[in-house]
Amino acid sequence: METKKIQVIGNKFKVDFGGDFVFELNFQSENKMTWTPLKGDDKQSHTENITMVEIRPNVYMVYWKEKSGNRVVHIEDFENDIVHTNISLPDKENTFLNFNGSLTLIK
Repeated sequence: METKKIQVIGNKFKVDFGGDFVFELNFQSENKMTWTPLKGDDKQSHTENITMVEIRPNVYMVYWKEKSGNRVVHIEDFENDIVHTNISLPDKENTFLNFNGSLTLIK
């Protein structure tokens, strides 16, 4: 059975980790993505240089380092509409966060 390839580049996706952790991911290219918070007071967009590694059809590991120093790794499963994230913060405690949530194509 052949898996239908989901078009990621050129599309926007809503990521919902729950609470105020809801974002839009806009994939401009294989190495550039803009994320925008959709909840909370801060609605400022952030454009990141990313690395996308295809794990299997429609599943990617996407990672980047933000200007704040946060290091973010996503496993984005576009076939099953699931996203997992691990975030390392540059604070004194070396805080490490992980969340999982839904991944939805914005039409």
